Parts: sequence; structure tokens; C-alpha cells
Amino acid sequence: MIPRTIQDTIIQISNKLPVVTITGPRQSGKTTLAKYLFPNHTYINLELSDNRDLAITDPRSFFALYPPNLILDEVQRAPHLLSYIQGIVDERKQNGQFILTGSENLLLSEKVNQSLAGRTYIATLLPLSLEELQGLPISFSSYMPCLQKGFYPRLYDSDLTTSEWLPGYMQTYVERDIRQLVNVRNLKQFQTFLRLCAGHISQIINYTALSNAVGVNEKTIKAWLSILEATYIVFTLPPYYNNFKKRLIKSPKLYFYDTGLACTLLGIHDEKSLIWHPLQGSLFENFIIVELLKRHFNRGLWPQFYFWRDNTGTEVDCLIESGGKVLAIEIKSTQTLTSFSTGNLKKLTTLMSNNEVEPYIVYGGEHTFNNQEIKVLSWKNLNILLHRGA
Repeated sequence: MIPRTIQDTIIQISNKLPVVTITGPRQSGKTTLAKYLFPNHTYINLELSDNRDLAITDPRSFFALYPPNLILDEVQRAPHLLSYIQGIVDERKQNGQFILTGSENLLLSEKVNQSLAGRTYIATLLPLSLEELQGLPISFSSYMPCLQKGFYPRLYDSDLTTSEWLPGYMQTYVERDIRQLVNVRNLKQFQTFLRLCAGHISQIINYTALSNAVGVNEKTIKAWLSILEATYIVFTLPPYYNNFKKRLIKSPKLYFYDTGLACTLLGIHDEKSLIWHPLQGSLFENFIIVELLKRHFNRGLWPQFYFWRDNTGTEVDCLIESGGKVLAIEIKSTQTLTSFSTGNLKKLTTLMSNNEVEPYIVYGGEHTFNNQEIKVLSWKNLNILLHRGA
């Protein structure tokens, strides 16, 4: 198994709470991690119809079949089990009894919070981080392979190319899961919607434009986006408000949890196609923000991420609130920085003069250095931000 940074946090929490819930995208490594960390727990896959049917029709008999400590995989397939788990853990009062995994985000978390409030910790396991890959005999001379391949573990432990694996992932997992959650009458329209989302990566969401391009109403577009968020395909970054006098953008920005998946949807099947692609900079921005998210989730932190943009188009890509300060981060795919690279950060710092702001630029180059009052970080040195309290 590829070692995961989050595993120490999960072990520590399992010694303090009766239930640990691991959520994340399909094929992010949840099952492998749960089995590795808890080898003495009995593993039950609720994707299998015989397990699921018994769990749904006779949950008491289901739990009577197995010893006390269980791994319940894809528990969102039998969500009513959570109320029974509540009764069991309250009666036994033993930590680490249940390890739950699920490939739904908001939906699963809502059910867990209703039944297991105060009894579980929810860990988010995203695909491999660059930090985790650095522990393998893999070296990246540039960020291009990272963007194009993405970070799903199967691509690395089986040495598969994206064209060999990701289209099947889309077909088998994304389309199947989404169709179970929402009534998609026209699958071709939904596929068009997915590709358009990839084409709007790192951009402010324009529901009207998506609606017109796909041929469905805005209500449907918002419903489909919610499902993509719930199944860990995309996430949104909200705008940052701090009582600035200027009018600010109110719509969120759209990102994918994995750039390899986005590249597949965009028809980028090799690094050469990426080099001159007009969305290379947007994919790099997406890559950096997801890497920062992974570093927080893997350490049990729940970060507050935003972007800032005013109505004149002045924008800072990522703001992270932590410990009473704001880390303001501009993201540039170029390996060469100019004086224009620092302009937006300086403007934001002036507007936020009453706050403690630390300005950074993350860029596609190799070196980390100071540019006046702004710290310039290589894409390989993101942990510096974490150590600053991000």
C-alpha cells in the first residue's frame, strides 16, 4: 500500500471515538486504507447485493452475524444502519468499533451527523497528494505530468496510463453513481455538462451559460452540480467578503478534485497536448488549490478556502483563513514572474490593512525566494504554507 499521510490521524481518532468515517472519491484508496489500518476488523462491502439486502431488510440479523468490530464499506448504500450503529456504540462504549467508508460527501455527512453526532470523526481521503508521491521512486521534472495524469492511486500502483483507466472510471463510477442519485433522462446531455464543467475549470460559475449550452434549465444545472460535489468530482470555492467598499463578485468558482479527470474530459491525453492548451494555467491553479486542500485534510484540519475578485476583474486566486490571519495566494503556471505578478496581491493587502495578511505567489518554477514583501514558492514547496499555519 502507498503510505497515506492521513493514516496517523485516523489511528489517533479511533482510540478516542467509537466510529471513524472515511469519505472521498471512488478509487481514492478508502477501502485499502481501512483494511490496512484495521486488519482485525471484519470487512463488509455494502456494494454487494447479498450484504446490502440483509442490511436493509433485517439490520438486527445483519449485525448479529458479525463480531463487534466492523469495516462497513460504502455505507451510504444502507444509510439506515447508522441509527443501529448509534445504539450499538452507546451500549458497548468501546472506541474504534466501526470504520465506515463512503463515496458521497454532503449526503453521507448529513446522515452521519444526524445519527452519530459526537460519536464519529469524518476523515476526507482525496486521491494521492504530491507529498505522498514524493515517497515513491517517482520524480517529476515539471508539473505537466501531474496535471495530465492526476493522482488516483490505481494509476500509480498498476502503472496505467490515463487513457487506459480514466475513461472506464468515468463510465463505471461517475455515471453510475450519479444516475443512482438523480434522474438523468438524457445521458448525452449530462456528458456534455461534464465536459463543459471541465472547460470552465478554475472559473466563476455561470449558470445561465451552462444552461444554454447544455439545453436544460438553470435549476437542473444547479442540481447536477450539487451531485458532482456530493460524489467528489467537483468542488466550489466561495468568494471572500470583508466589508470592502468595492462591489465584489458573489458567485463561486469551479474546481475538480483531480486534474487528470478534468484533462480526460477536455481530450488532453498526453503532456504535449497540455503544453499549448489554453486551459493549462487554469489546470495549474486547480492543481495547487487541491494540493493545499489535501495537505489540510490529511492532517485533520478543516480549512476555510476562498477566492477574492472585485468588479474590475482584480483577483487573488486563493485566500485561506487560519489562526486569525489570512494567507493570500496568487497562482501562476509560468516559470518567469514579472512585476504584474504581484499587483493584485499588493492591492488586496492594502484593502485588508486591518487584517494580518501574508501574501504568497505559487508558480511553476523551481526556486523559492522573497520578492520584496511577497514570498514566492515553487509548486514543489507547498508545505511551507502549511507550516505558516494554513
